[in-house]
Amino acid sequence: MARECALQSLYYADSMKMENGESVSSYTADFKKELGDCYPFCQDLVTGTAKHLPEIDKLVSTYAKNWTVSRMSAVDRSILRMATYEMVFSRERTPVPAIIDEAIELAKKFSTENSSKFINGLLDQLKKERK
Repeated sequence: MARECALQSLYYADSMKMENGESVSSYTADFKKELGDCYPFCQDLVTGTAKHLPEIDKLVSTYAKNWTVSRMSAVDRSILRMATYEMVFSRERTPVPAIIDEAIELAKKFSTENSSKFINGLLDQLKKERK
């Protein structure tokens, strides 16, 4: 649930062209009551992704063959950014396969039929290179 709320916040920030994690924090705060103890995790995903956005976009671009980050759908872009943040920069020690599985599930739920395969392939490539 925390990842879904983080995705919504990141999607909102992307669609509003917000780059500052603090600006989108007010939107993320709407989920505080709903998430309870999971809220800090959601907030970390959003603020951490925003903080590392240039590095994340560079990594995503590296592994997205024949795609630019700006050409991706906003939902896919937000999922990839969040998962990349969690895999590379987050202090949380969530197992990488779990991060990838969660990203795939978010894509299946919120994006197109082919998005889950695209996201799986890109994140799997990132996982192999980051070992």
